[in-house]
Amino acid sequence: MAQRRQLAARLDRDGTVATLMLAPAAVLFGLFFLWPFFRGLWLSLTRWDGFSAPVFVGAANYLKLAQDRLFLGALENNLIFVVLILIFKNALGLGLAILLDRAVFLRGPIRAAVFIPVTLSFAATGLLWSWIYNPVFGLLNAALDLVGLSALKLSWLGDADVALYSIVAVDIWKWLGFHAVIYLAGLQTIPHELYEAARIDGAGPLHRFRHITLPLMMPVVLINVILGLSGAFVRNFDIVQVLTQGGPNHATEVVMTLMVKTAFQDGNMGYASAMGYALFLIVGLACIGLLALMRRAKVAL
Repeated sequence: MAQRRQLAARLDRDGTVATLMLAPAAVLFGLFFLWPFFRGLWLSLTRWDGFSAPVFVGAANYLKLAQDRLFLGALENNLIFVVLILIFKNALGLGLAILLDRAVFLRGPIRAAVFIPVTLSFAATGLLWSWIYNPVFGLLNAALDLVGLSALKLSWLGDADVALYSIVAVDIWKWLGFHAVIYLAGLQTIPHELYEAARIDGAGPLHRFRHITLPLMMPVVLINVILGLSGAFVRNFDIVQVLTQGGPNHATEVVMTLMVKTAFQDGNMGYASAMGYALFLIVGLACIGLLALMRRAKVAL
């Protein structure tokens, strides 16, 4: 009986200590995440200019989103961004990781060089590529001239038909090394004995990739897909803002740039908040769908 009381007292003491240790983190989480989240959700149900008192309008902001041509256009650009980013970042990232894993000479410097674009700020990246894309003295048009493809010269950031794809190419260039390093880390966890055994059994490179590399890399693929998805939806503001600011004529407008303009140029904070939470819902549903899809694909493999 005495031992039970001692055990209960110890558990109570340990529970109190654990609560005290978790309390600061819980307070910070509530202060800097939960409170802003629910406060922003409330503001999305109001009409507010950032200065006067918010006026509750219910779901009017969300209903307006469904008919807003600019928002729907920005969302369409986001979807194009997502599809291209997920395809090219993962396909090129995995291919680059395989090459880096097989590199024999200068392995360290080559890996460092691949990762350099990731370390560049968005301002430096935007300035660099604005020079490359410049229609008058840009390196891209000069290279096309050099190889006799002058007919392909364009105003890469000024042509509404190609500006969005030009920005997508810059984003892929910047983050390709990041995704390649993640894939490289996953490749190095696969035992080489599996490849040797498959090679002895007569399996070719494609067969080994299909039945060894890809199934064992599925968790890493999932991580890269989710990172690419969140980046294409949420973290594309900087590169778009630096290169085109959403132009020309909203051709490169994405939800984040439109949200900032709505909030700070138009002074419509409530409507901008509704855009943000609509985007949050779309990204959340997309991530859940991807998790289910990747889990099913893993089982099929």
